[in-house]
Amino acid sequence: MPKMKTKKSAAKRFRVRPGGTVKRGQAFKRHILTKKSTTRKRHLRGAVNVHETNMGHMAQMLPYAGL
Repeated sequence: MPKMKTKKSAAKRFRVRPGGTVKRGQAFKRHILTKKSTTRKRHLRGAVNVHETNMGHMAQMLPYAGL
């Protein structure tokens, strides 16, 4: 059987943390920042975990990540 391929776009966007959770960047912080409030932009800083309901999709996209 051939090897399973990793979705390279997902590999660039997500990192697996040692506890098995997946880290992702926040959306809506790339452009059109003038109309967004400072508080809203501040809350979009940093990384957050992928929700557990999406972990099945993560395991399909990253088959060798150990999820």
